[in-house]
Amino acid sequence: MSEKKLFKVRTKFVATRGVKEYRETIPQLVGKDDVVLEVGCEWGTTTALIAPHCKEVIGIDISAECIEKARQLHPEIRFEAIDGYDILSIQRLGKRFTKIYIDMSGLSGYRSLLDLISLLTMYATVLQPEIIVVKSSALKHFASLCIPWGKKYFSASE
Repeated sequence: MSEKKLFKVRTKFVATRGVKEYRETIPQLVGKDDVVLEVGCEWGTTTALIAPHCKEVIGIDISAECIEKARQLHPEIRFEAIDGYDILSIQRLGKRFTKIYIDMSGLSGYRSLLDLISLLTMYATVLQPEIIVVKSSALKHFASLCIPWGKKYFSASE
């Protein structure tokens, strides 16, 4: 099978550095008809910032204590204690997520770049959102160095 048929992902990936950039994307990328998943929501601060911009948002975090705190702080928003790597539990939420925001501890360093790319690929192929926004300075830096090969990207002088 050709490589083009193996990897037919239409999801766009947006890499941000730091919480400020991560949150700045919300009014630009989230629309009133979107159903959004935030992975690694902790106490739900960013999830609450996403909520007014979309149809529905769900925040998940591996920590049951963080989820309990998020529910106390933002009772109008749905929060679930789910590991971000547990794609089956995410599917059981029964939603077609159009946008996914990811802010998971440990995914910003270069040593975790392969783990992050695997996670992004899994989300894109299984959940098929339009856009995944991820807070990872390592991914943002790596992506800034990548250029897809093709004649339109390089001139004869390069």
